[in-house]
Amino acid sequence: MTGTTDSLLDVLDACDMLLIDGLHAFDFTQPEEGGLRIESMDGRDMKRWFFTPAEIEAATFDATQQAWLINAANGNHQLVCMSAFSASDDDSEEE
Repeated sequence: MTGTTDSLLDVLDACDMLLIDGLHAFDFTQPEEGGLRIESMDGRDMKRWFFTPAEIEAATFDATQQAWLINAANGNHQLVCMSAFSASDDDSEEE
């Protein structure tokens, strides 16, 4: 969940996985020039998105859908930021 003061960039820094237009994406980067690059497999097809810094800055959070709405040059997109769960590397056993 996001607060009203969080920007999409703030939320992206803290997430491990995205859901873009219903597809899970683990491969996303923020290039040096800014913006957001996302890749995801849809069956056998590789899908790619690039959002400009201005598009990311203008993204709005829809609290009802718990998703970021991005109006991009290639259409509107819905982005959900998620944190993946990972197992601990600690193998401590209490006796």
